Amino acid sequence: MGDLTGENSGIVIPPRNGAKLAIDEYNKTNPATKLELKEYDSQGKPEQATSLITTAVGQDKITALIGPAFSGESKAIGGQLEQNKIPSVSPSATNAGLASNGWKYWHRVVASDASQGPAIANFLITAKSPKKAYVISDDQEYSVGLADNFEKTLKEKNVPTERDKFAKDASDYSSTVQKVKAANPDIILFGGYYAQGGRLLKQLRDSQVTATFATGDGSLDAQLVSGAGAAAAEKAVVGCPCNIPDPGSNDEFSTKYKAAYKIDPAIYSSEGYDAATAIINAVKGGATTSEKINEALKTIDFKGASKQIKFKENGEPSTDAINIYQVTGGVLKNLGVSTEAKLNG
Repeated sequence: MGDLTGENSGIVIPPRNGAKLAIDEYNKTNPATKLELKEYDSQGKPEQATSLITTAVGQDKITALIGPAFSGESKAIGGQLEQNKIPSVSPSATNAGLASNGWKYWHRVVASDASQGPAIANFLITAKSPKKAYVISDDQEYSVGLADNFEKTLKEKNVPTERDKFAKDASDYSSTVQKVKAANPDIILFGGYYAQGGRLLKQLRDSQVTATFATGDGSLDAQLVSGAGAAAAEKAVVGCPCNIPDPGSNDEFSTKYKAAYKIDPAIYSSEGYDAATAIINAVKGGATTSEKINEALKTIDFKGASKQIKFKENGEPSTDAINIYQVTGGVLKNLGVSTEAKLNG
């Protein structure tokens, strides 16, 4: 479940592809219990996800859910999944608060914004020694949560920080841009998705704001560059609890993914594969009901395409490494983990 046709579908189609690849591979082995992948296009809207999960549970009788992809929709339907005892594994929802709901059927394979926000902020503090920072979000659950973690870390490190917010559906960010320009920060951190991030970055650069621009996993897509324009996006920094193989990589997962889809893996492709594989491994072990799959997920421990996959008691992944990417020559390049990465200018 996720945004398969909306403005941020570029973040969701890759993990959908990864999940489908894993399920197709499994079904080709002619197992005793085959799996059917049903897709629910929420367009990233919590209210749409709420309607879809009612259909998924009541009509389609789903056994497990890969997703939701985004944090807002995860928060919106988590209670329904819990009530109906449907296990879920999200490849990409990062809001830190999702792990604090006491849900027993919820899991994710990526580190939360409680890890991502501080890692990105600390990386920039080390790389840029900023005298002033500006934090921006829109009004979506994910965006606010990531921005909160940016701001908290900056203030803990005694970096003077200002903040502003705009509406998700706005397209003119001139009010925010003028506030940023007046503040004259050294670094700008945006918590949000690439559709908004690209527009914001373009408008900042059009107004001669030259501060280093950084954002999180929701903006790790080529459309951040196309939305801002290659010149405006150059040297922008993006952090992500994902590890995207470099284009042209010949590792096993990349080879299989390219054979299936004729394109390189993108953001959360490998995490989608791993989320599906966690459920597949539970089924392979004999778990064929929702409650048995959920019990099996407690003991899952395997080397996935993205990382070692193992869940803590609250559904969080056991590892929380954050990778840093930078736009170089119009392309997002993986610089490595945040504690070791070096900026290209």
